[in-house]
Amino acid sequence: MRWFFGLIWSVFWKLGVAFAVVIVGWVAYTATSLPPSSEVVDGRARGSLTFLDRDSQVFAWRGDQFGGVITADTVSPNLKNAIVATEDRRFYSHLGVSPRGIASAIRINLSEGRGALDGHGGSTITQQTAKLLCLGRPYDPGTGMTEAEYEADCRRTTLQRKIYEAIYAMAMEAKYSKDEILTIYMNRAYLGSGTRGFQAASERYFGKSASDVNAAEAAMLAGLLKAPTRYAPTSNLQRSQDRANVIVGLMEEQGYLTTAEAQNARQRPAQLSEAAEERAGGYFADWVMDTVPSFLGAETTEDVIINSTFDPAMQKKAEEALQHIFKTKVSEESKAQAAIVVMSADGAVRAMVGGRKTKVSGAFNRATQALRQTGSAFKPFVYAAALDAGYSPYAMITDEPMTINVPGSGPWSPRNYSRNFAGRVNLETALKNSLNIPAVKVSEAVGRENVRRIARGFGIHNGLDDGPAVALGTSETTLLEMTAAYAGFLNGGSAVTPYGLTQLKLMGDNEPLMGQPGGIGNRIIAQSAAEELNWMLYKVVEEGTGRRAKLSDRPVAGKTGTTQSNRDAWFVGFTGDYVTGVWMGYDDNTPLKGVTGGGLPAEIWHEVMARISEGTPVTQLPMSQPTEPQQYQNQPALQQPQTRQQTPNPVGTAERVLNDVLGNIFGRN
Repeated sequence: MRWFFGLIWSVFWKLGVAFAVVIVGWVAYTATSLPPSSEVVDGRARGSLTFLDRDSQVFAWRGDQFGGVITADTVSPNLKNAIVATEDRRFYSHLGVSPRGIASAIRINLSEGRGALDGHGGSTITQQTAKLLCLGRPYDPGTGMTEAEYEADCRRTTLQRKIYEAIYAMAMEAKYSKDEILTIYMNRAYLGSGTRGFQAASERYFGKSASDVNAAEAAMLAGLLKAPTRYAPTSNLQRSQDRANVIVGLMEEQGYLTTAEAQNARQRPAQLSEAAEERAGGYFADWVMDTVPSFLGAETTEDVIINSTFDPAMQKKAEEALQHIFKTKVSEESKAQAAIVVMSADGAVRAMVGGRKTKVSGAFNRATQALRQTGSAFKPFVYAAALDAGYSPYAMITDEPMTINVPGSGPWSPRNYSRNFAGRVNLETALKNSLNIPAVKVSEAVGRENVRRIARGFGIHNGLDDGPAVALGTSETTLLEMTAAYAGFLNGGSAVTPYGLTQLKLMGDNEPLMGQPGGIGNRIIAQSAAEELNWMLYKVVEEGTGRRAKLSDRPVAGKTGTTQSNRDAWFVGFTGDYVTGVWMGYDDNTPLKGVTGGGLPAEIWHEVMARISEGTPVTQLPMSQPTEPQQYQNQPALQQPQTRQQTPNPVGTAERVLNDVLGNIFGRN
């Protein structure tokens, strides 16, 4: 028996030595192929996009954010201890693999009815780092595999994979110091909300460097390692705090925190920074992302800096105004939606609310994506055409029954919202009371194509109707386009292309790759016509359908809009500083009950602009009231226009001259 067992021992001893030699050789060979630790700390395949507001302050992050390299020496001791206590308490004593940890994980998995390698892995921090490095196999888009598929493949758990992972982990232990391994781990770990590494996560959630986090914050960050998306504080703060309390207990148990320190961390849990919930950028960032090439946006592999026109204070006030109106004046069960756009006269968008849910990313944006009929909010284009052709706001028109024979459709008889007729009125009165029949008559008198041309010139591009109903806003457009068109009225009659991006450059570069894509363009109507139109829109708010939008401390110009069957309600208006558009309706086109543009949309507009304007100097509207209205009282409706000194218009000049000549020959009517 001694001989027999001696033989077995001799064989197994030699096999063991041979196996050890193979393992050592394999580990040594792998170690020689490892790059310096400094070259593998940033493991992102995608780049990041950092959005700066109008004051060059960060307000949003997109892509895979990397806050910069932190090391085991520079990171907060609280965070270093929290990571070790949570993930690998024997990190500083093992050689990359912990047999005790693996055996414990297998026992737990089997006791819970799973496979030996399913569930708990018993991996050390070194093994987890090896997995983050995908065992030295970097992501290659040329393979046809997406980044998500690549990462899923790197996380596969098979016996063969575990063996390779153990070899690679021991090779790392041979090549790198413990602190170098921990540094790689801390910089490559994904921690939710697009953050790679603890520096980016600390800045994302707490607005501070990872070197400055306290024990409660460190515990929350370390708690993300188990399930980043589930425990992200932006997803569920209470769940994240509960997880952090577990980590605090581990830190106390392992001697990293005293009982008093642990108790303090529990009583004062980590809180999100004030800006953390906003850092997705919401509807505004989504819109800007759509305006840049994909290789510099959603698919960028570089770190991109985007300077924008965004004003966080205005955004907050717009959101608060919307929530206030819906809370105080709309039924809790209502599914009605609303959208808001605030911009400067040159088209710079300052705030954007694309729906009642404001803390979103990738959601349907009703300010930019929803095509809706404009109703009477379109009428200013009709009167702009008339004023630019030389008509006075005091020119008379008769509000009376009328019928137009529309080829292919037959007779069409427009009606006023009130179903009444006002008789002889001037253009200013017709607009401020939003009379439909006078608007159609003016459109027919100046020529539908002139109305369409001016609307297109101001940015309304989506299939303008060619029938007489175009004057009543039967065509569709977006709130962003409509707000930009009114910005053209405020700036004196020039077209506006709305923009949110002012400059795009790669991080670390001084020269921008893209500049401002929008702003003021060609003149569409004469400045004098624009100033008279602004006065007419001012009267809409002072005396007409837009009275609910009136501000107590400064003049306002604007126009209400309500579509057929009350499916859409609008108010678009401006002060001397900003243009704001408001839309309200249902996504499924359900009619609004008792809501017109002069109702809730005007009230939302008032709430937004009252908040934005509070404490700011008053800027007067660029408007001009025509003189001597009496001369028009006894003259025929829509008489030959008075001569106006007009600013040259590069858009449609030849067409205008031809129309004027034909008008002189055949008469305006």
